[in-house]
Amino acid sequence: MSETENEAPGVYEYYRSLRQQAPVVEQQGAWQVARYADVRQVLRDHETFSSAVAPPVPNAPPSMLFSDPPIHNRLRKLVSYAFKPSHIEAQHGLVKARCDELMASMRQHEEVDLVDALAAPLPVTVIAQMLGVEDGNMQDFKRWSDKIFSNIGEILFAQPDASVQEATEEMNAYFLDRIEKLRPAPGNNLLGRLIRTETEDGHLSDEELLSFCRLLLIAGNETTTGLITGCVRVFDEMPETFAALKANHDLIPRFIEETLRFYSPFSATVRRTTRATELSGVAIPEGVIVVPLFASANRDESVFDQADEFVIDRDPNPHLAFGYGIHNCLGAHLARLEGRIAVAGMVDALDRIEISETADRAQFDRLGGPATLPVRIARAL
Repeated sequence: MSETENEAPGVYEYYRSLRQQAPVVEQQGAWQVARYADVRQVLRDHETFSSAVAPPVPNAPPSMLFSDPPIHNRLRKLVSYAFKPSHIEAQHGLVKARCDELMASMRQHEEVDLVDALAAPLPVTVIAQMLGVEDGNMQDFKRWSDKIFSNIGEILFAQPDASVQEATEEMNAYFLDRIEKLRPAPGNNLLGRLIRTETEDGHLSDEELLSFCRLLLIAGNETTTGLITGCVRVFDEMPETFAALKANHDLIPRFIEETLRFYSPFSATVRRTTRATELSGVAIPEGVIVVPLFASANRDESVFDQADEFVIDRDPNPHLAFGYGIHNCLGAHLARLEGRIAVAGMVDALDRIEISETADRAQFDRLGGPATLPVRIARAL
């Protein structure tokens, strides 16, 4: 199943040219890294390639996503218990029940927006339940998450526009109100446990709790949304994959891994060098932004046989879609679980799903996947 048999996305042709001709190259002040070995090296060596990429904001609590050890380790430890594989598998019933509800609604239509109908509400509902804010407005949660996540570059390195600031202020106000109400009697959920937590510096401040809420709400849904839209992109371009999964559910876990490799939900991340270094024989100065390209590394011909083909049962599949090293995606197990259940739900409930002609395919290159994705469906009898 080759990409040339469908449409050959220009971005993957560009990545191929980088791997072959300019695996480490400066463009507009940032150094792009295209080969698998180099991307993994950047992600592994946090002492040389720091996650603290932006200037610190006075009086702002550190972010787990954009910090290095020991701060990163302390912050990650506070929430990692909730994302252990055993705990995530315990969410299976919740995810399945919500997926069944959404699929029952989808089956009533011949055309729907996949993001609104399934890819967004499924993970948002689950992370809201885990946080203990399941009675909140899921549409607001997704709107805030999308607005902040899609403008992360401006937030880190420039001045975000008024709409981003408004979304941030709305999210902050909501969670600060919830934190204030929960402090006297924290519930048995992730936010309640964080409120009860005592560190060497005492209880977490409102700003520290707010930082966790923002991170978990955004990270807890954007990855799965991108994964589900990527799966449907594969179904549209290679309908035989849908038929194969319908006939054999045992293929679903490897199908999920291959989709993560083939259409990575996040094409890249960002680091900053703490000292002069070298990758693939190219000298990189100290203090510059480095952009490891996940989507390119996951098509690296030196690592993956038939790298530009979708191999539904590929094994092994050492893709970097969830990162690598100390910053590997905290929600990877949750995204995999939600992806498996969503795919099983689609192949059981539907006979066909394909992307509508009205879809803006340019959105596939958007960080985290398309904001909307109209699809046509035929329900199974």
